[in-house]
Amino acid sequence: MIGAERVLIRDSKPVAIGGRALDVLIALTGRPGEVVSGRELIDLVWPGVFVEEANLRVHIAALRKALGDGKDGVRYIVNVPGRGYTFVAPVRRSGAGGTAPIAAPASPTRSPNFPTPLQLLVGRTETVATLSSLLLSRRFVSVVGPGGIGKTSVAVAVANALRQEFGDDAVCFVDLGSLSNPADVPSAVASALGCFVQGPDYEPYIRAFLADKRILVVLDNCEHVIETAAPLCGRLLHAAPSVHLLATSREALRVEGEYVHLLMPLDSPPDETPSAVQALASPAVQLFMERAASSGHHAQLSDTEAPIVAKICRRLDGIALAIELVASRVGAHGIQGTADLLDSGAGLFLPGWRSALPRHQTLQAMLDWSFRLLSADEQRILCRLSVFVGQFTLAAAHAVAGDADGETQTVANAIASLVDKSLMGVLSTSGPAYYRLLDTTRAYAAAKLTEDGQAEAAERRHAGYFTGLLKQGMAKGSAFDGHNVAVHAPHIGNVRKALAWSFSSSGDRSIAIELAAHAAPLFLGLSLLDECQQWCRRALGALQEEDQGTRWELELQGALAMSSMYTHGNSLEVRAGIERGLELSEILQDGRHQLQLLSGLYIFLTRQGDFSGALAAAKRNAAVAKASGGAIENAMTEWMLGGSYHLTGNQAAALRHCKQGSKLASDFRLGRVSFFGHDHHVSGLATLARSLWLCGFADQGCKVARQGINRAQSYDHPVSYCIALIYLVPVLHWSGDSRAAQEHTEIVIEQAIKYSLAPYRAVGLALKGELMVANGEASSGVETLRAGLKAMDDDQYRIVTLPTRRALAEGLALSGRPDEALATIGEAVARAEQVGEILWLPDLLRAQGEILLTQPRPDLPAAERALLRSIDCAHKQSALSWQLRAAIPLARMWGKHGRGKDAGSMLEDIYRRFTEGFGTRDLVAARRLIEELSSTS
Repeated sequence: MIGAERVLIRDSKPVAIGGRALDVLIALTGRPGEVVSGRELIDLVWPGVFVEEANLRVHIAALRKALGDGKDGVRYIVNVPGRGYTFVAPVRRSGAGGTAPIAAPASPTRSPNFPTPLQLLVGRTETVATLSSLLLSRRFVSVVGPGGIGKTSVAVAVANALRQEFGDDAVCFVDLGSLSNPADVPSAVASALGCFVQGPDYEPYIRAFLADKRILVVLDNCEHVIETAAPLCGRLLHAAPSVHLLATSREALRVEGEYVHLLMPLDSPPDETPSAVQALASPAVQLFMERAASSGHHAQLSDTEAPIVAKICRRLDGIALAIELVASRVGAHGIQGTADLLDSGAGLFLPGWRSALPRHQTLQAMLDWSFRLLSADEQRILCRLSVFVGQFTLAAAHAVAGDADGETQTVANAIASLVDKSLMGVLSTSGPAYYRLLDTTRAYAAAKLTEDGQAEAAERRHAGYFTGLLKQGMAKGSAFDGHNVAVHAPHIGNVRKALAWSFSSSGDRSIAIELAAHAAPLFLGLSLLDECQQWCRRALGALQEEDQGTRWELELQGALAMSSMYTHGNSLEVRAGIERGLELSEILQDGRHQLQLLSGLYIFLTRQGDFSGALAAAKRNAAVAKASGGAIENAMTEWMLGGSYHLTGNQAAALRHCKQGSKLASDFRLGRVSFFGHDHHVSGLATLARSLWLCGFADQGCKVARQGINRAQSYDHPVSYCIALIYLVPVLHWSGDSRAAQEHTEIVIEQAIKYSLAPYRAVGLALKGELMVANGEASSGVETLRAGLKAMDDDQYRIVTLPTRRALAEGLALSGRPDEALATIGEAVARAEQVGEILWLPDLLRAQGEILLTQPRPDLPAAERALLRSIDCAHKQSALSWQLRAAIPLARMWGKHGRGKDAGSMLEDIYRRFTEGFGTRDLVAARRLIEELSSTS
């Protein structure tokens, strides 16, 4: 066009073109590089007249023909699907009075469609600063990440931050997302730069244009035109030494000179149940609440709703677009209602801003964009990989996603490409690499798999693979010893998924039973006891006649008994499961399971208070271990015998066996010795600590107690941790370390509640009540002790009911209820004598004597008999510390009633037999009393 004339000139000759087509051309060249919608073009060309968009398309086609659009690779007008049209050829303007061309400007003009930076870019401040620094030093940086993670927003923020460094007119933004043909990349770059091009080959002109300029060029959305954009960037980087390039893409461009910056998801709260303050410290929750406020939700985040929002953000993998789309529904549905929408599968289709690019208006559209860029093999394998939950290995992917052995390389190549294209992540570990699909990608691919009718076949291969994996792994060692748990723990989500499918109506019963049998040890090792019971019960219920008496039944019976015992107490079902397992292990001549189940029987009888029966089970276990066991089994046997002798009142024998077990463990460098979900190494240390204290070695006992607590804590195994604490807290309490005893008691209760270990919560309450009584809170302590006793009775957990009743009696006495106190301790002493619980009898008799002395009318002869009998019982057990504990009130009574010399002699005789522990509570009290008696006699 020239002057004010409406004429199109080509090679100095007028081109025949209609007036409306020329108006369209004028409208598009007036806004080069911008996308102008069809409706807007119609309003500009046919103002005030209703025209169908088909009419516009006719004139666009005529205009393209007149311009020679597409010939020799030259492009002028590009259609952007769903958005409109853009003029991509460079535009230069002549003076008003003539046709002489104006030379290209000496400095580039900032792209007129440079996006406006977001006012609030949540969680990316440090990223923007890092990228700005990298761009200045490296010159070519690619921001890579999955769709919707915020690459464009970050790139715009970086470019805006560097405007002062480069100058407002030396920052150019090129939106390649509007292109459908990779060949249009050079023309789009030239247009955005304002570079004058003469001829079909744009690149030489671009290189010449940029050769001596210091400029920042942002190439946004390169992934779908990467085969053209990547080599162009590489050549521009070398041809123009002062040019800096910032690219965004779902995969790296992989050209020389490129520095790849992986854009990480927004951090979500790591805690499952954060408070509102903790949740709002994470960028993902900040973005969620900011977008929720924009949607009309103006309430502050509450502590009740914080875990819901945190879970949503984790489920959306910290992807900014996904969080924005979901949070935009909060104004209408509320936080819980939005979470329910997500659970219903609506997340992929929630609409976002109407002004957003079409591919960003829903998660479905965003993923459609990525999916269309994949090859047929990549699409097929991505859909099959959607059957995985969480992380999976390359071997698992081959087994599930490949059609045959020959596809191994195809699957490997597809996975590598999917990782490159940000549709899959790689988790770095010290062992084999683990892969993971983002949850939104997995849901999208799973829907595709179902549409293709391939879901059931993939689910079957998935369940079969994990059945084989667990079978192979657990066969390498004892299924319950914990050695394989760490290796298989990452697969727990997929094991659950495989079990759910196997037991479903479309599943396979034979796979279900075998998988449940092999998965049970994993659930036990991870302390997922309720889940273990659930799957074991379902599998046992599905057994048919031919499955009876098999190793599968043996595995399931033992696992069900163990998980039930630790969560619901010592029921008849537990005993029946152990006995059935023992019967099967003997028939099948399975020594490993026989030792496991004998260990379970020992624990069961111990918890029921049948200490003589537990000793018999330990001796039976010793015979089996001697015949077929190794170092681990023999060490376990020694600790079981030590525990049995401790509970039956033979502390010298308990010390001997526990020390022998520790020696075996040390000689063979044994770590965790876990049988029937019980770490006998930790239990051995607990028994050793208690026996040392009882035998008068308080300092050694406390040292071993702390070792046992630290060891159990390091295993991250809740059952072993709780067992260690409930056995070892009393040692700390007996020695007078009330603060440590209280801290560890609270941990017992917390862990027991968290992991549904009802019996250990009961014992935790009992320990807490006893400590409350000792610290002067008698009334509150009595109520807590009663709650603990009731819970222990409900769970048939009787191992510590007698010491708990002793503590209750002492609390009743201190709170002014002497008759109740005397009746309670009398019942406890009678019970100990009736069932032969010799261990607790010295302390029960000591407490009975002291309570008799606190009565309104003290029965001195009865008190003296109880205390003397306590000393005698303690002597027979080699329990020197309990002798001293009973001797102190006896000596005090004798001293008050004219027998000070006898009292001092008796007490000092016992005191002198100690060789350590002189700073502990009882020895300090004894020393003071001896001095008092000496001064008054």
